[in-house]
Amino acid sequence: MLVDSAIVLTAIFISNFLLAPLGNPFTMVLFVSSITLLISHHIFAYYFKLYKKAWQYASISELIGIFKAVTISIALTAIVQLLFFQTISLRTLAITWMMHILFIGGSRFSWRLVRDRYIKPSKDKKNTLIIGAGAGGTMVARQLQQSQESELQPVAFIDDDLAKQNLEILDLPVVGGVSEIEEVVKRKRIEQIIIAIPSLSREKINYIFNECAKTKAKTQILPRIEDIMSGKVSVSQFRDVEVEDLLGRDPVDLDIDGIEKYIKGKTILVTGAGGSIGSEVCRQIANFSPEELVLLGHGENSIYAIEMELRRNIPDLNISTEIADVQDRDKMFKIMNTRRPHVIFHAAAHKHVPLMERNPEEAVKNNIIGTRNVAEAASNANVNTFVMISTDKAVNPTSVMGATKRIAEMIIQHMDMVSSTRFVAVRFGNVLGSRGSVIPLFKDQIQAGGPVTVTDPKMVRYFMTIPEASRLVLQAGALAEGGEVFVLDMGEPVKIVDLARNLIKLSGIQRMKSRLSLQE
Repeated sequence: MLVDSAIVLTAIFISNFLLAPLGNPFTMVLFVSSITLLISHHIFAYYFKLYKKAWQYASISELIGIFKAVTISIALTAIVQLLFFQTISLRTLAITWMMHILFIGGSRFSWRLVRDRYIKPSKDKKNTLIIGAGAGGTMVARQLQQSQESELQPVAFIDDDLAKQNLEILDLPVVGGVSEIEEVVKRKRIEQIIIAIPSLSREKINYIFNECAKTKAKTQILPRIEDIMSGKVSVSQFRDVEVEDLLGRDPVDLDIDGIEKYIKGKTILVTGAGGSIGSEVCRQIANFSPEELVLLGHGENSIYAIEMELRRNIPDLNISTEIADVQDRDKMFKIMNTRRPHVIFHAAAHKHVPLMERNPEEAVKNNIIGTRNVAEAASNANVNTFVMISTDKAVNPTSVMGATKRIAEMIIQHMDMVSSTRFVAVRFGNVLGSRGSVIPLFKDQIQAGGPVTVTDPKMVRYFMTIPEASRLVLQAGALAEGGEVFVLDMGEPVKIVDLARNLIKLSGIQRMKSRLSLQE
């Protein structure tokens, strides 16, 4: 406030000295105007919180606050001159206004200038290349420039937008497009690459990552926007690129209102609730405020884990648990008649293809007989909707697991014809991160130093993420009229050998690139 007082008085006295008649620089008009301007400045500076700003982080919003406070103060001073002296010293006030903004703004922004330009952290920083010169990239660059604690020093942007190339943003040059990443990394000695384009499609992320993988620089990606907005992470908490980023699909638009309509306020039962798919289905259901969520599963530890997670994250959710085997027909009927669910999501199944080849009778008992038990119990209890989770391996099945799931689909379709319950099935491909996925196997092999084994280099699979698979299950229930087998358009298939190579790249073990082996 003392500095501001000196600035205000200096500005008006200098402007008056420049314009006043020779020999008479100090007048009553100047005295009254100075007092008015001084008092009004402090009032409006307080109102616009100029004394509560952290000026080392000053930006346009702070400059706008200064502009408002100074302009209103000058305007009030002009009104006082008109009331007391029937005249307004327009030229004096105009110069005062310009000097006022210059001095007030300069006194604030000089600290940011000193901090950004001259106060350097003692530790060495890694040269960092930011991919994306849009809103996300500039946000990352500004955060890194202002943080003395960060070990990253942004030195350049990469952006395919030709209108931005060869320009400077936050004093950082936009040095080229994605195809030039390898050359830029060598030329500028880049040690870290940050992908900072939140709106990227999976295909584009894959392309950018493949270009980054040609270098020795560590590649990370901006956290998900929803995580930043929710406060889970800050913009500077970059995460490693994950296989889900490279192989997952772009989000599918869902009928949220339709899903909420048949779940909200209803009793929902999920079989296999402790599994990777079943537990995610439970998490998704919990967001739609069911009256009761019944977790049914055979493994007590997995059911306990998802129950504790849901109780911790959604304390108001009404949760019940049932430890039971879907092969136990009497228990299934008892549970359905006791719980009286409105909707059932049947996720319980044996899904490991090699294991089921060696134990076909278990696949039959769990996938076929178990599904029949749950379906008939649901029909007997007058359940409204029954959604069975199936697999793309049920299409022209070549394995025991696929064949048993196809028979389970046929049971569901038959039940729809003889029951008032609406029975539907949902098929999807390999789910990233599920316990039956090949990805955990590859990760274990990489962790052990290789080799990463691939059955056939021509083998392809469709992939989707666990949350998307689970949302698809909920969407099927909203669309169900009875008897359908829903299939997601899963986009382009992915070669398993390419998946293995991507996982090796993501691990950062470049020497393992050649250690792919074929396993008969």
